[in-house]
Amino acid sequence: MSEDQVVTGPGSTTRRSLFAGAGAVGATVVLAACGGDDGSPDGGTSTPGTAPTGGGDTGGGVTLGSTADVPVGGGVIFAAQQVVVTQPTAGDFKAFSSICTHQQCPVSRIEGGMINCTCHNSRFSIEDGAPQGGPATAPLQSKTVTVQGDNIVLG
Repeated sequence: MSEDQVVTGPGSTTRRSLFAGAGAVGATVVLAACGGDDGSPDGGTSTPGTAPTGGGDTGGGVTLGSTADVPVGGGVIFAAQQVVVTQPTAGDFKAFSSICTHQQCPVSRIEGGMINCTCHNSRFSIEDGAPQGGPATAPLQSKTVTVQGDNIVLG
C-alpha cells in the first residue's frame, strides 16, 4: 500500500491516517496550482493515464492498488487521484470521487458502511455513493474501476 492511501473499515481509522490523507490532499492542491493550462503539473508533457503518485500505468488506466488493500464493508481513499474505492460485498468493487458534493471537502474516512466527510458531517453509501445524512444532497460522482488480476485499475 502506498502513502497516499487511507484504508478505512471497521476499527481502522487512526489519527495518523487522517493527517496523512489530509497532507496528501494539500500537496495535490499545491501541485495543481503549479500546473500548466491543460491541467498537467509539468505544463503539458505528462502522458495521459499516468498517476503523479502511487500506482503504475497499465495502458488502460492507473493502477490504484491491490484488491487485498480494500476491506469488505469498507474502503480506501486514494487522495492523490481523488478517488475512494469501496468493497460493499466480497469481490464487488465500487469507486467514487473523494470530493464531497456539499462544499468540495475531501472525504476522510469510511466507517459503518458510510463514506464520511468530516468537514460538515455528510455521509454517503459505500454501495452507490448516495447521500445518507448531513448537508450533502447529491451523490458522490461514480468512477470506473476494473479488477485486473489482483489490481484495482482506475479508468
